[in-house]
Amino acid sequence: MTQLTVNRSLYAGILAATVLAASVLLSSCGGDKKDDPKEVKAPVVDTTLTFTLQKGKLSSDLKIPGELDAFQQVDLYAKVSSFVQKLYVDVGSEVHQGDLLAVMEAPELNSQLEAAKSRIESMQALYLASKSNYDKMYQTSLTPGTIAQNDLDQAEARKNADMANLEAAKSAYKEVEDTKNYLTMRAPFSGVISARNVNAGAFVGPAGTGSAQPMFVLQQQNLLRLEISVPETYTSYVNNNDHVTFTVKALPEEKFTAQIKRLAGAIDNRLRSQHIEMDVHNDDKKLLPGMVAEVTVPLPGQDSTLIVPKTALINSMLGLFVIKVDGGKAQWVKVKTGRDANSHIEVYGDLKAGDELVLSANEEIRDGAKLAATLQVPADGPVAAAK
Repeated sequence: MTQLTVNRSLYAGILAATVLAASVLLSSCGGDKKDDPKEVKAPVVDTTLTFTLQKGKLSSDLKIPGELDAFQQVDLYAKVSSFVQKLYVDVGSEVHQGDLLAVMEAPELNSQLEAAKSRIESMQALYLASKSNYDKMYQTSLTPGTIAQNDLDQAEARKNADMANLEAAKSAYKEVEDTKNYLTMRAPFSGVISARNVNAGAFVGPAGTGSAQPMFVLQQQNLLRLEISVPETYTSYVNNNDHVTFTVKALPEEKFTAQIKRLAGAIDNRLRSQHIEMDVHNDDKKLLPGMVAEVTVPLPGQDSTLIVPKTALINSMLGLFVIKVDGGKAQWVKVKTGRDANSHIEVYGDLKAGDELVLSANEEIRDGAKLAATLQVPADGPVAAAK
């Protein structure tokens, strides 16, 4: 946050001295003397408090909503159409990777497996017969003139074809065997079962075929993702490994911390913001996936910028302005603003450190108006910006 040195007594004394000086000046002026209208080129303003423009680093915080999600979450469906035989977990069950969750049954797979096994045996018998025939013919062909080369080539082709059919039968058997293994469902990672949508005897299958809902929802809850969207204006102040703090409605008195781990690296065209994720360790399970968080993101000052009190700004129909004192006259300077903290704000425009600006700017001080008297507040007074 911006460091400010505020001397209220000095400020009050300056204002009192200003009022007293103005009173004495008015009482000493005679009523008979008239101003020469030729000498009046612009309206004259009473004594004005000013300050010297300085550079400093303004640090602020950004408060935005966020959402907590499970670090990993998966909807578990049956891989083949089948019936639930037995369930081993329920809602709230903590499981480890590889734990058995459910067993299904599909009697037709047993028939397919037996058929595939019989085909292997049949193809193996044919292959052995053709191989034996080829081997005999080859041995005979070693005696010149006994076996025609064409007959030997046909025998070899038959042997190779039978061998290919045998390999195909083995692959078909393995496919059915693997499909049967899908009748057991195991946890792909360690976590908590947050939903169970089936009972024993229910018909289940792949998504869109067996059931509209998954059999189980598995979430990793000991590590959560905190997701926020940072507006485009503030993205340059957020970096990897920065820490943020946040609170949740369920535990309003407790403050949690998280570390920025993943930045999208692009601006969302619809929201004009960057998606950012943080890792939140949740071993005690106090936080739950789906909770809404109020996140405070620190925005530290990176470069030295010109800083003014908010009272020095004029918000007119033509834009934002500050009033610069130049040769005893008021000069309106158009500015753009950056971050703000407490009563101060960053400004960018045709300004430089050391310029004299009006402390309490208002539209009554016209552009080009003569400032009859200015009283500059010292650098360690009420508007000293932190460096």
